[in-house]
Amino acid sequence: MGEVHTGLLRGRDPMSASAAALLVDLVAGEPVLRLDRPRAYARSPERPVGVDCPLGVPAPARQVRGIGTVLQGAAITGGHVVQGTAWATLVPVTGSARQPWSHYLARPGVIETVGRCRPAELAAGFAAAERAPNALDLGEIAARASDVVQSAVPDGGRSRDRLRLPRTRLRFVVERSETAAPPRFDVHDDQLRLLHVHAADDVDARLLVAFAEDLALHDWLLTSVDGIVDRAAIGALPLDESLRRLRPAVDYLLHLWLPGGRGGEPAERLWEVVERRAALTRQWVLLRDRIRDQLALGAVAALSAATPR
Repeated sequence: MGEVHTGLLRGRDPMSASAAALLVDLVAGEPVLRLDRPRAYARSPERPVGVDCPLGVPAPARQVRGIGTVLQGAAITGGHVVQGTAWATLVPVTGSARQPWSHYLARPGVIETVGRCRPAELAAGFAAAERAPNALDLGEIAARASDVVQSAVPDGGRSRDRLRLPRTRLRFVVERSETAAPPRFDVHDDQLRLLHVHAADDVDARLLVAFAEDLALHDWLLTSVDGIVDRAAIGALPLDESLRRLRPAVDYLLHLWLPGGRGGEPAERLWEVVERRAALTRQWVLLRDRIRDQLALGAVAALSAATPR
């Protein structure tokens, strides 16, 4: 289970690949993953964050506690988009004795559950939109990773004054199961999305995390461009003003759409199912073509105005 926070890198020019790699260098001595193709991508090494708290199981008569470490990381895509991720695997243990921290640090990304509970209850508790204030909050750990990157962005450069976009949060739960079931992706509100995946035991957890990050990125792109198009008020405002409001989408976002690029074959199969159900790419194509149509109208209008009569 985990959570991904996605947002626009703080208001400056797009980061070069080398500068982005420096921003996400969160662990001294550990290498940063850097890719230049098919688009610029820099990802921090993962670092463990210790947790010891209730897990938020929806069963007030029982106390279920989690002790262990969460893996935290950050990434920058295309020099424009920053993501913070936190995730962990829950493993039940017998007994209630707490081990020395060296025991938990030796198993990075594993949270041991203390107390009687079923996997379905843990999944339901974590996926719930409303959670107890003292329950494990992976979103806060993910947000911290993103905030560290944002705070490290140097001053200077050309400010993106016309582009202010909110973060989105994708909370994901993966249940190990021998029975195949399609992934479920729900948009809860303007910011929160919920993803529930059933996967076989032999699928690497990191590939599933990569899929969740990729889905979070493209959901954020779709949400952001849809908001820009809505604020452009096409047909209600003068064409020049609509084009002025649409331009940031062209400058910063339209070229970043490339779903299914992370997580290998398991991610590609999951993407196919999500696409059939949520039609993210079809929505994107409609928005992209609408923006291009407005740009074409603007070019025709400019050409007509410049042509002597």
